[in-house]
Amino acid sequence: MNPPDRLHAWQCIGCGRLDAPQPCVGVCEDRRVELVPAAEYQRLWDRHQAALALLQRIAHVQPRAGQFEAAWTAVQADARRCLAPADGNAAEPGP
Repeated sequence: MNPPDRLHAWQCIGCGRLDAPQPCVGVCEDRRVELVPAAEYQRLWDRHQAALALLQRIAHVQPRAGQFEAAWTAVQADARRCLAPADGNAAEPGP
């Protein structure tokens, strides 16, 4: 997975105004910031939430006696879905 494209801009530390590609000539004090497209951010946020849900499950679920292998197989399937690219192509095989 490639990181999202970034746009470099300037943001005023006082009023929050954004200006790109160079700072304004006003009286504001600007700091350089990086912006990403909202759709890319949302895609990454959704993957993050799915990974957290999977970690919650791993941390708090106790398989019934004799069911560890089945439970682990189910968790692995969920992890593969979590790692699969959004475009539906198969994920790269791991070690």
